[in-house]
Amino acid sequence: MTSTPDPVIETSRLVKVFGETRALDGLDLAVPRGSVHCLLGPNGAGKTTTIKIMATLLRPDSGTARVLGHDVVRERHAIRRRIGLTGQVASVDEELTGLQNLILAARLQGMPHRAARARAQELLAAFGLAEDGNRLLGTYSIGQRRRVDIAASLVVMPDLLFLDEPTTGLDPRSRSEVWSIVRSLVAEGGTVLLTTQYLDEADQLSDHITLIDHGRVVAEGTPAELKSGLARGVLNVGLRDPDQRPVAESVLARSLGAPVRHDAGAARLSIPAPDSEHAARALGELTRHGVQISHFALDQPSLDEVFFALTGHPTEAVASSQEVPQ
Repeated sequence: MTSTPDPVIETSRLVKVFGETRALDGLDLAVPRGSVHCLLGPNGAGKTTTIKIMATLLRPDSGTARVLGHDVVRERHAIRRRIGLTGQVASVDEELTGLQNLILAARLQGMPHRAARARAQELLAAFGLAEDGNRLLGTYSIGQRRRVDIAASLVVMPDLLFLDEPTTGLDPRSRSEVWSIVRSLVAEGGTVLLTTQYLDEADQLSDHITLIDHGRVVAEGTPAELKSGLARGVLNVGLRDPDQRPVAESVLARSLGAPVRHDAGAARLSIPAPDSEHAARALGELTRHGVQISHFALDQPSLDEVFFALTGHPTEAVASSQEVPQ
């Protein structure tokens, strides 16, 4: 694990086991202050378990974890006073209005009623919901409800905000709105630990990414560092006849010595290629075996291709061992 000066989060050999499922398997993590740090990985990788331990909702079985300088087991009350959390399941009440939800969140933080109402109105305005504050939350769109949910975590501005897959199920416009909120928080000096399965989200938002799989760190760095660290391009090949995919996969794998991926329609294949010379040789082998190509390109690897190269499966794959809900 790379040393990080003044980390907001620091873990060492963190382990959490649920029955026979090892959700975290020696996780080392360091999150610098004033950044968006993304935990990227498939379902079951250990992302939510990590968030819950950092937010003091779960105890680790072994290893150490410190958040804002406090131990997550011995000093959890000190941590809770300084963090915000938005989980995968909304914590707002659809039978209350948007304004009432935020007033309730503020009152639970100990604010007097007048101050709570003023803060709630301020947040509604900041999140573009001022005209909707007196409507029942059940009448809000999914994206609007998600904004209220995040706003409730910011009633008292936290030093550290945990966002656990905050845009899952949102339409593109709502996702973009959540991204704007995250950028604004960091611009104001906050720190965000974000979990996601979406490659574009990690690429757009993250200052630093930790790729995790089966509870272990497989790589970390900035998006650019992770892509350049693969030290090779990706050969993308379009097939005129999808039925030729098995032959094409066999030829490419043999030529380039790497696993081949294909899209859902089986007409587009991609495989890591060290350079243009190797790519040209592989294309020549396809032609020699009668595979008809519609197009090809040697591109920079995406984050998903980096993850696939490191783990053997893409980030959107559902892991065989799911995290146990708590």
